[in-house]
Amino acid sequence: MELLHQRAGAVIFMLAFAVLYLPAGCAKGPAGAEARHPFPQHVAYAPGSLRPSHRTQAQQDEDVRGAYDRWKANYLATAGMTARGETRFRVKKARDSGAPSVSEGMGYGMVAVALMAGHDAAAQSRFDGLWRYFDAHRSTREPRLMDWHVPADESPEPGEDNSAFDGDADIALALLLADRQWGSGGTVDYRAEAENVLAGMMASEVGPTSHWPMLGDWAQAGSEKYNEYTPRSSDFMPAHFRVFARASGDATWNEVITACQNAVSAFQSGVSPVTGLLPDFLVPVSAGDHALRPAPPSFLEGAWDGAYYYNAGRVPWRLGTDALLHRDATSASQARKIAEWAAGAAHDDPQAIKPGYLLDGSPIPNGDYFSTFYAAPLGVAAMVAGQQTWLNAIYDAVRDQEQGYYADTVTLLCLIVMSGNYWDPVFLDAAT
Repeated sequence: MELLHQRAGAVIFMLAFAVLYLPAGCAKGPAGAEARHPFPQHVAYAPGSLRPSHRTQAQQDEDVRGAYDRWKANYLATAGMTARGETRFRVKKARDSGAPSVSEGMGYGMVAVALMAGHDAAAQSRFDGLWRYFDAHRSTREPRLMDWHVPADESPEPGEDNSAFDGDADIALALLLADRQWGSGGTVDYRAEAENVLAGMMASEVGPTSHWPMLGDWAQAGSEKYNEYTPRSSDFMPAHFRVFARASGDATWNEVITACQNAVSAFQSGVSPVTGLLPDFLVPVSAGDHALRPAPPSFLEGAWDGAYYYNAGRVPWRLGTDALLHRDATSASQARKIAEWAAGAAHDDPQAIKPGYLLDGSPIPNGDYFSTFYAAPLGVAAMVAGQQTWLNAIYDAVRDQEQGYYADTVTLLCLIVMSGNYWDPVFLDAAT
């Protein structure tokens, strides 16, 4: 009998330990549902597209695991508790605990965590913590969207507590990924939250006439300088928009795809026919002519706003992902144009990729260093451009690098794509 009591006590202790200390993602049920599409997924991309051929699938999966674990250790941090005692998480812009958070990083992080469920046993609890941080920092202009910049101490920034399109787009996609990954019957109704973000984006961040993404909810359609005709090129995310159209039932997202693709094609043909490069920001030729031209220096962020710089460097990744997942010929052609020019400009050496270019292909002055931020997106584009040797070289150049928040985060997401592990929540069945 004493032995039975000892065994019963041991069982009770083990159960209590599990409840208190095991990661929520390991539990079953609404509090921590099992991943329905755990990493790795090995998605079948568009016919004819390439994958890195010099490393096995197992090696590529391990490369992604390593990149994710490094990213998580460096940039994912707890951020206090809610009034109900629930942990919040945030993505930091640097390893330093005093670094701020931005909605762009929050969106990236939420996408990565949802895709890495299965490898990350606590992915759902981390995802929910990221959502709680987003929920606590809404835009003061459009409360369905996120405040784009949050200091580490979470103090308000009057006049700056507004949104940025790119962060909101990734947050919306991540919530749809979470709905597909875990279902929406837990503490967060992911599907309802995604629909809420999408409605806010359509109301406040999509040009009513242009159907181009606006910079954020602060860029007003009738404003003279920042309006529906002054987009950021890296906000052209056709793969996202296809998901949004299907998930929301709002066909306007299809018009956004068409408007963005038409703009890219016209720009590559008329402004950058040799390189295919897009600038960070675009502005209309005139008030009466909405054809797009490069933004002038210091339009929004700095001297190279009209060049292929730290915003536009994401374009090959965004276009290439659409071509891979959705077999879109237009996105493939646009990504291919950039990829083919880049391989030639760098003489097939990824280390020779410069950190920014003028639209004619001239390197930006005083930029002589290697950044995975520029290389990794070109790897995604190479997958649809038939550039096997170039793809393999880029993959090797970026797969184990650590260069800082922005480069590391974009590179992680590109590695997920290059390894065949990127999927979207609406077209997954058709893509596998």
